[in-house]
Amino acid sequence: MQINKRVDDSSEINIGIIGSKSLLDQTKETLKSFPNFKPVFGVVEADTAITDLAIELMHDVDVLVFTEFHLYNLAKQSLDFSIPVHHVPLMGTGLYRSLFLIKSNYGLKRLSVDTIEEKYVEKILVELGEENYEFKVFPNHSKPKLIEDIIAFHIENYKSDESIVLTGIQEVSIRLTEMNIPNEWVTPTQQDMIVSLERALLATNTRRNKESQIVFGLINVDDFKRVTEKYKSEHDIQLLKLNIQQILLDYIKQLDGHLINLGGEEYSFITTRGIFERETRGYKFIPLLQDTNNAIGITLSIGVGFGSSAAEAGTHARLALRQSKELGGDVCYIVREDKSVLGPVDITTNTQYERYDLAITDAQLLERAEKAGMSASYMTKLMARVARYGIIDYTAQELATTLKITIRSAHRILLKWMDAELVEIIGEEKVTYKGRPRRIYRLTFIMDEQLK
Repeated sequence: MQINKRVDDSSEINIGIIGSKSLLDQTKETLKSFPNFKPVFGVVEADTAITDLAIELMHDVDVLVFTEFHLYNLAKQSLDFSIPVHHVPLMGTGLYRSLFLIKSNYGLKRLSVDTIEEKYVEKILVELGEENYEFKVFPNHSKPKLIEDIIAFHIENYKSDESIVLTGIQEVSIRLTEMNIPNEWVTPTQQDMIVSLERALLATNTRRNKESQIVFGLINVDDFKRVTEKYKSEHDIQLLKLNIQQILLDYIKQLDGHLINLGGEEYSFITTRGIFERETRGYKFIPLLQDTNNAIGITLSIGVGFGSSAAEAGTHARLALRQSKELGGDVCYIVREDKSVLGPVDITTNTQYERYDLAITDAQLLERAEKAGMSASYMTKLMARVARYGIIDYTAQELATTLKITIRSAHRILLKWMDAELVEIIGEEKVTYKGRPRRIYRLTFIMDEQLK
């Protein structure tokens, strides 16, 4: 263990950076673009106790950054940090570079992956034009795993089908190289480093007020009654509830939050906005959704509320949970302090955020919507989805595709909207084959709202 300290200067921001020597050398170059940072480096070696190193640095700095996720995860499991703590995520240009190198040297037909989220790998493989590929991912749960377990996982995959290893851990790469197992150690590029250091900068005193803003969350087990019907005894149901609570506790620990069982299938948690932003990677990833489904086969609806007080955040969380349940569950939505909605929180390849104002104040519009059997929340959600494409004129077939419903449902909805004067027919689409021309509908209620 080696620590390099700089003399304190109250005009600068002290940042602690923990990682291997090679990554710290790279970070030093990137830090030249951040004159306000005064770095304190903690060099990780083979026999370094990560928790001791983190404790030693924590007392001298305002923010802490780990260059590798597994080091960050080890420290988070053992320590309660009183300062903002970040890691450099392996999901940007560094991951793209490593996959490109593997493609050039070995091909991308079979991969063995650790510490990197599966969906990020899939996304880049699609961008690289790969179709016929398969890869195995070491389970990336919240609890850290031993290096030996990860190495054994890769060895087994290489022996069974010659999978090329993609790892985020330097020690794993070194050990596999010694055994002549092809591998690529994913390291962050300078661009990845810059993004992480910018986030660390924002987490210091200049952002402390927003960092400490209350975040209130509500978690609901989808179709809990149906889930419990599969169990034969009350004893099994109670075990299921304990398993659910244990998974939730493990995740809320990552948020440095507090979990409360509200009874039945609903839970609440409280944390702060800065921690929530970091652990969700800027509202892009909620591993809890996938973990509960994989571990015990249930899905969750999550609503998260921001606010300047616990009461305000709690109210917004309830509104957010309603959005998640209306979408069918297994998602998370966020309602911010201005009552705008953000979601769904996910990292699927083609998912884009829907952002829309939760409140519609036009009384006449609400009355017409109610007549058509459309709730205000569904109307605003529809407006956000259609606005994403910048189109307000649709055939029934096009609207069905946009809203992901059947054509029959689209026709039925359009008839109701016409009765409520929410849409109007503006023409017909000429077709080259036999059959009736398709009517073109204009969503006038969206156009009216956009003109306000």
